[in-house]
Amino acid sequence: MSDRQTGGAGTGAPAKLLQPLTLRDVTLRNRMVISPMCQHSAVDGFVQDWHIVHYGKFALGGAALVLTESTAVTSDSRVGIADLGIWSDDHIPGLRRLADFAHQHGARFGIQLAHAGRKAFSEPLWEGGRALTPEALDATGLTWRRVGPSPIAASSEWSTPEELTRAEIHDIRDAFVQAARRADAAGADVVELHYGHGYLLASFLSPRSNQRSDEYGGSLENRMRFAVETAEAVRAVWPEGKPLFARLSCLDGTEGSWDMDDTVALALALKAVGVDVIDCSSGGLTEETRRSNVPRGIGFQVPFAEEVRRRADICTQAVGIILTPEQAEEIVASGKADLVALGREALRTPYWPAEATRALGQEDFSAWPMQHRDWLSRRQTVLNRLLSEEN
Repeated sequence: MSDRQTGGAGTGAPAKLLQPLTLRDVTLRNRMVISPMCQHSAVDGFVQDWHIVHYGKFALGGAALVLTESTAVTSDSRVGIADLGIWSDDHIPGLRRLADFAHQHGARFGIQLAHAGRKAFSEPLWEGGRALTPEALDATGLTWRRVGPSPIAASSEWSTPEELTRAEIHDIRDAFVQAARRADAAGADVVELHYGHGYLLASFLSPRSNQRSDEYGGSLENRMRFAVETAEAVRAVWPEGKPLFARLSCLDGTEGSWDMDDTVALALALKAVGVDVIDCSSGGLTEETRRSNVPRGIGFQVPFAEEVRRRADICTQAVGIILTPEQAEEIVASGKADLVALGREALRTPYWPAEATRALGQEDFSAWPMQHRDWLSRRQTVLNRLLSEEN
């Protein structure tokens, strides 16, 4: 990968985590990204005040790129009923508010485009996160469908999905394309295609959930076809100067289903059609993969990002229990990934990127918003004096 992609560090350069990264024509101010996290707080897919504050605080907190939650490309493809949507032009103004605020405070803004497929429509996490029953969905008055590559349920909790026809596959691909056009109109700098966690595109990848006999099933090449065609079609309408991300479950959590060799093959195919960054996650093919065979530990998914980066020669984003600035710096500085994504740790500490900037050598508060930095600088002067007097 070129210096332009990796920041071009030289002697005496600051910590790698703090260095800019340029992808196509978009420069990220550092290597810290806010990972997509469903908030279940939209109304008919529309941005609410919650989202303004939720995403806005991460831009204030010094993140380079703020990614939205799974944002549905059709009204019946939401993970939860109250997820954000981008299936209508009417959604553009609300999303533009988020993008504009991020830009005003030095961050880039990205929208994750998704179709939940056979795992569409579940409860919010605080209500249990379970699949809504067909009866509960009918009672909402919504038009809904659970669809997949084959009529195989995600688990006993989920109703059996309808098998998509070729024409319907093409319609969904086109829905991603129209969603990308809307994301551009909303001012997004990045779109990320959600190909992980057992949602629609991920379910086409696995032989456990895809038992089709046409050109979208069977061989690895055929099972990847929908994902690759969708990425190629989105890249054709997404501005040339803006990067395209794809999130993958590098291991989907089931034995004999989808492995790292498959992931590398898909990464290479996506790179060939213009994807710039692979966001490396894992698990989620079925409900049983909540008890995944991927051991969970500190930074447990970083090796996936490292392997994809090395074998596919593509920029990667590492995510999963990244806790400290020193850990994040080691990931980036050692070449395991180009970006680190924070999820729940950012919920705990929205100013984590700004704190990391100070922890890794920048002694002042210049990474903070101007409305905060003078207050903090003055306070720090007083604290330093008080601490020195105590000693």
